Amino acid sequence: MSDTVLVRYDVKGRIAFITLDDPPANTYTHEMMRQLDDAIVAARFDTSVEVVVLTGQGEKFFSAGANIGMLNEADPGWKYCFCLHANETLNRLEHTPKLVIAALNGHTVGGGLEIAMAADLRIARRGGGRIGLPEVNLGVLPGTGGTQRLARLVGKAKAIELMVTGDLVDVDAAAELGIVNQVLDAESHDDFMAQIVAYAERFTTPGTASMAVGLIKRSVQTGIELPFESALAVERELQAQLFASADAKEGIAAYVEKRTAEFTGG
Repeated sequence: MSDTVLVRYDVKGRIAFITLDDPPANTYTHEMMRQLDDAIVAARFDTSVEVVVLTGQGEKFFSAGANIGMLNEADPGWKYCFCLHANETLNRLEHTPKLVIAALNGHTVGGGLEIAMAADLRIARRGGGRIGLPEVNLGVLPGTGGTQRLARLVGKAKAIELMVTGDLVDVDAAAELGIVNQVLDAESHDDFMAQIVAYAERFTTPGTASMAVGLIKRSVQTGIELPFESALAVERELQAQLFASADAKEGIAAYVEKRTAEFTGG
């Protein structure tokens, strides 16, 4: 691995910020994906982190996806392994038991959208850019989970339409489709990120039981892919973990005593 920093990992308070840092387009190479993988694992193991914010450097792009120059030079076998590792990396992000918010600061296309769709929530800046999966224009398909995650977000027919046309939509249309959860009006990039931080802090202690937030995420992300009865079993096991937690004891006691709960994340 080179010494070039392509993914920045910073912790402020209870929030970990993972930033794709190769402006202006923040296209990812295998090196960037390996650094993203490392950052995801760091956030997973960091007990001080309760929420993860994933964003891109600058104001133009969250990410334009895979670096096409890199792909042009690689042989098919290497590209297969590249896609496999990217799948594994995004699966780790999706299954980390902490809420992940993708802050879409600019254009989010191709593999950039595939990364964003592995987050739990996507929040975009109004007027900040276009969103879509245009890989068909390169003669390939969205190969980093795009065909599967987009279909799960918007339904099969709409997902197929968006991918076979390669059409890009603005963030408001993406919100109507269900790709984006919220669109924020922001005067500047700094204003946008300040609003993102304020939103992320809603899911941290002491005001919110962050362990419950993380396990709600895990129950949905794992359970949605299982038969219903098996998914209910996952839900029960996660609920059992929460019932044994200090935060559940505090939350229930605070409700009975008619006071504000003070959660610790444990």
